[in-house]
Amino acid sequence: MGSYEPATAPANEINPPGVEQLVDLGAENRRCAESQLLRRPDARYRQAMRVTGTELTTVTGLAYRQARSGGGTESVRLPVQRLAVDRVPEGCDAVLVAGDLQGVAPSPYGGAAVLLGVALADHLAGWAQQGLVPPPDRLAVVLAGDLYSAPTADVRGASGDVADVWLAFAAAGCRLVTGVRGNHDVLGPSDLAGLDPAPTLLDGDAVEHGGVRFAGVGGIVGDPARPGRRAEADQLARLGRALATAPDVLVLHEGPTGSRPDQRGNPVIAERIRRGAPPITVCGHVHWPEPLSALGGGHVLNVDSRAVLLTPGR
Repeated sequence: MGSYEPATAPANEINPPGVEQLVDLGAENRRCAESQLLRRPDARYRQAMRVTGTELTTVTGLAYRQARSGGGTESVRLPVQRLAVDRVPEGCDAVLVAGDLQGVAPSPYGGAAVLLGVALADHLAGWAQQGLVPPPDRLAVVLAGDLYSAPTADVRGASGDVADVWLAFAAAGCRLVTGVRGNHDVLGPSDLAGLDPAPTLLDGDAVEHGGVRFAGVGGIVGDPARPGRRAEADQLARLGRALATAPDVLVLHEGPTGSRPDQRGNPVIAERIRRGAPPITVCGHVHWPEPLSALGGGHVLNVDSRAVLLTPGR
């Protein structure tokens, strides 16, 4: 039986900038920084959680079935990867981030196929025994939405109840479970009650755990008459409220455009993130062949159809 050995975090070499150090970033960034520091007096003295690695390495994976483009179903594999960051919440060895888990897979506990996110949560204990991932009680989990699949995994864009995914991570003993709804997710805060601590659904607000602040906004920009969509002004207002909390990690379903042409996203959201400058933005909704991009002094990590362990290191 193996045991997970977390990497040693690098020494604190970065002094978080105060407002006076942000003048050269322009008036808009200065106003944003001033606003964040006024709302959060400790921000001047606190090191943010930042990406230090440049590549994702694959740790393990999980076979599942998903709806195939053009009809039917197909077997694919969910990569579980690792990316280095400078720090994680106190009491945790890693932060597991995942999104767009739109498929079904066998549970290691047997029985009928379950939602892919449930299977992922169910596999954590076994992987921890093999030394592949930290024990669940040393993990914080962040979900970026779109966690539903038709039971037959042959309907693209199916929508449905995803509470079981969130509750599976909580039942596995994960130290924190938080994140946002996707546009195909049916989920409300009351669906997550009953566990202590209960998972935290974000939508224009934030939660702090172990000295790391997570803020998030669910859904996508679109016709408000359709589920999981909001008018652009409403979505941007929620994004503004999330950014005003000065998060270390911003969690979105619909994310920004990246630096490469194949890193598709919402350019208006990209501009707001560039001005708000969160250290890490986690998103999904559309798949990026290369999941990491620099933006606004921070990094965007696209977790569409992947799970990534953020672990201390370089």
